[in-house]
Amino acid sequence: MWQTVFTEFTAGPKADPADLDRAEAELGFPLPESYRSLCLECGAGLACGSIRIAVPSSTESADLVTRSELIAHSIASVIEMREGHRFDIEGDDPSVVERACFFGETEAGEFLFWDVAVGTDEAGRREYEIWVMGADLESVRFGGSDLPDLMRRVQGPAVRGILGMGAEPLPSTFLGQVS
Repeated sequence: MWQTVFTEFTAGPKADPADLDRAEAELGFPLPESYRSLCLECGAGLACGSIRIAVPSSTESADLVTRSELIAHSIASVIEMREGHRFDIEGDDPSVVERACFFGETEAGEFLFWDVAVGTDEAGRREYEIWVMGADLESVRFGGSDLPDLMRRVQGPAVRGILGMGAEPLPSTFLGQVS
């Protein structure tokens, strides 16, 4: 499937199914099917020249659970220091941030997260909506219904609604690498 999302594709170190199961147990919810597919088929790498997805791994600094907890803790620490902080959330549902599980980041500092309350797509697959928190920790925009949708959207004009009005479409690449 991923070769249809990326025109230039080089797989990186792939996740082990046991690592995916461990991450699910530690996070307390099933991982989305598109994410599991990316971990097993693509592995660790840089998508669209800018997006790094955390993959369950024995390398702690790159591990999904470790990265998710680190990002959430860091954001919470900053928000705690900002008196009266409010997010500018597309769709005006502030609870989306409360249900966030962070799983990736861009080279420009945006954070990707799943809204873990939304658990299936229209085809009945286990998926969670993907949201993008701006590097300013103020804006939260809808990214996609699953990972292939997000990757395709950032490769076209929809990128402006996800990464900001000044963003240009990202390249159709996945370059496997160790984080």
